[in-house]
Amino acid sequence: MTVRTILRKAHGGTAAGVPRWAVLVAYAIPLVVLPSSLWRIAGFVFHVPLLEFGPMPPGGHKGLDGGWWYVLLLSVVSEAAAFFAVGLVSEWGEMWPRWVPVLGGRRVPVMAAVIPAGLGALALLIFPYAMTRIGLGLAIDDAPLRLVTHGWQTVIFHVMYWPLATWSPLLALLTVHYHRRRTKKSFG
Repeated sequence: MTVRTILRKAHGGTAAGVPRWAVLVAYAIPLVVLPSSLWRIAGFVFHVPLLEFGPMPPGGHKGLDGGWWYVLLLSVVSEAAAFFAVGLVSEWGEMWPRWVPVLGGRRVPVMAAVIPAGLGALALLIFPYAMTRIGLGLAIDDAPLRLVTHGWQTVIFHVMYWPLATWSPLLALLTVHYHRRRTKKSFG
């Protein structure tokens, strides 16, 4: 079984009229989310020494140490959300799969995909902001950052997390393309 066959079974075929660059962007999105998920799981679930915790700031701000199940769930949900971008280039992003009750076999309304994807792209702008704040040693809420890294830990953290800053622009690009392609607006 080839990779192409596996991908076709996983998400159906690529929709008609989708250029290669859009398919590559769609598959890149889950890949830019993956490193941060792996870092979180390694550091918080398997206790790989990728970080240290600084002193507890006043008010008891806890950060990401909510338990291994939270970190695992966050990582799985992040990857699943990222994979939905593939729907913007796939047949299942234009026609509901037959197994979906009531809607199966019907066309997906353009705005039913564009609105959530556009809102997602907007919400994901938090990542470039958050990474900038982390670089300044601050949490998003201006509390001192409890996540402490040194030397190689800092390099690994940034290598694993900075790709998230591309999630929003990649999703926005794909969303605009999907809207234009489905409404037949030209790119000229």
